[in-house]
Amino acid sequence: MASFNWFEHFTVDLAEGVHANALNADTDVLRVALSNTAPTPATDAVFADITEISAGNGYTAGGDDIANAASKSGTTITVAGTDVVFTASAGPIGPFRYVILYNDTPADPVDPLIGYWDYGSSITLADGEMFTVDFGAAVFTVG
Repeated sequence: MASFNWFEHFTVDLAEGVHANALNADTDVLRVALSNTAPTPATDAVFADITEISAGNGYTAGGDDIANAASKSGTTITVAGTDVVFTASAGPIGPFRYVILYNDTPADPVDPLIGYWDYGSSITLADGEMFTVDFGAAVFTVG
């Protein structure tokens, strides 16, 4: 399984209320996108800081919505999501190594980053192959 890593700016964004709707009211759209360039967690803050793979062959620029929902228990917030499946069609998708999680809703800052999964090596999907971003019981928990 891939390791999950936080973008350092996510903590600042939480303190400033950037992600308040996604974590409290479930109204923000969280998305996952693919990259083959290592993120820089100390300085990357918004999706424009990420080098996304090219769109096409079943991959849409900006990635896919995870249909997130949040729950709160005491001071802990758990964000769940629907697994995302990327399917190569009419050609390959990739290569990619990183799956980037970001919030597609806020206007300021635009598309703040949350975290990313590092799959350890580059992956290329051949025509017809699928890749599932499996969130398990929760995408992430904060608290």
